[in-house]
Amino acid sequence: QVQLLESGGGSVQAGGSLRLTCAISGYTISPHCMGWFRQSPGKEREAVASIYITGGGTYYADYVKGRFTISRDNAQSAVHLQMNSLKPEDTADYVCVANVGGWGCGGNPSEYNYWGQGTQVTVSS
Repeated sequence: QVQLLESGGGSVQAGGSLRLTCAISGYTISPHCMGWFRQSPGKEREAVASIYITGGGTYYADYVKGRFTISRDNAQSAVHLQMNSLKPEDTADYVCVANVGGWGCGGNPSEYNYWGQGTQVTVSS
């Protein structure tokens, strides 16, 4: 059974940084793509970033470009999301996602067949 375990959430002031990590385990087929979505109360779920596990190509939502960086650590079966210049509007539950056995790697939630439990990020002004 594929499992995703997120870590690294917390509280920070605006302009600060946080680094999220998502570790994947239990797979028999290597994941094709991993990434992050986020959701906050009263708002729709939105894509944040994703990365091809083999090639390393990335996708970023416009509202995080230039501030967030996604990277992969294939040796540890993990991806990281470095979040800099955080804004109060980045406050959300950040959920790790994985595409195992498929082909997508973008901002459409239907491209991902495994979802983590989420880690809370709170940015105060």
